Amino acid sequence: MYPLRRNRRLRANEAIRNLVRENAVTPNDFLVPLFVVEGKGIKQEITAMPNYFRHSLDTLVKEVKLLWDLGLKAVLLFVKVEASLKDNHGSEALNPNGLMQRAIKTIKNSCPDMLVMTDVALDPYSIYGHDGVVEKGQIVNDQTVEILAKMSLSHATAGANFVAPSDMMDGRILSIREALEENGFVDTGIMSYSAKYASSFYGPFRSALDSAPCEKDNILKDKKTYQMDCANRIEAMRETEMDIAEGADIVMVKPGLAYLDIIRDIKNEFDVPIAAYQVSGEYAMIKAASEKGWLEHDRIMLETTMAFKRAGASLIASYFAKDIAKLIG
Repeated sequence: MYPLRRNRRLRANEAIRNLVRENAVTPNDFLVPLFVVEGKGIKQEITAMPNYFRHSLDTLVKEVKLLWDLGLKAVLLFVKVEASLKDNHGSEALNPNGLMQRAIKTIKNSCPDMLVMTDVALDPYSIYGHDGVVEKGQIVNDQTVEILAKMSLSHATAGANFVAPSDMMDGRILSIREALEENGFVDTGIMSYSAKYASSFYGPFRSALDSAPCEKDNILKDKKTYQMDCANRIEAMRETEMDIAEGADIVMVKPGLAYLDIIRDIKNEFDVPIAAYQVSGEYAMIKAASEKGWLEHDRIMLETTMAFKRAGASLIASYFAKDIAKLIG
């Protein structure tokens, strides 16, 4: 007897595959990370991230307008801070005329409808490369949270639509939410890095911003006392639940590809938009393997992106966003 159901009927040709496809990727799915540096006329390729660049404010304007024309309508800002401005308390992060604040204003002046999200963490501003204040060799939580709340308020004042705390300090979402509300920024959103793991995938990013934790003054080089253990799954649910209760509008899982199970767990449990971050290490691996001829660049780029959608991500922070927007145009 022949099978009454032949699943291959729905795979027979491209037309039927397109009709029954469960997920699709569009430019509306992407959040584009942008690296900003001081200077003029700078579009500097990042060695460990081929075809990705640091921008000065003038070239940033051109990049943002190009993104908008491609249908990419949201950016996530990171700044590379000059070494002379770094200290243990991230003082430069609160400078109303700091690079981040000027970058926000620059984008809003040149492309007012672009959604601007900003990184909130101390590591780019820290002499130690850590996401918090260091005391006696330890990263202290509550003092850091106070600074992060002020930092978020500074970004909102400059015009950011969302702040994105990436530090993994306890209680920072509530403190940020209260600071925003108390100062009239009731419409400023929070995208929390709720499940951010102490991953080995971040190397190229830290090189791009010169923000890697350093070994000095008896401080640990890794971030394992505040970022999550890669072996843990239930902990991610607890972190996410707390962030939602404290006022997060969007929650993020970082890294993305190695943590698709966490994205799906959160999707199944919580009714909240989920961001996945396809991080620098994932980008660099695909680029390197493609350059060697071991992988077909565009196909693997699209396949990994679809994996985030299939797992349940509402939006994807990806260094491939511009390439994908051009490809699917």
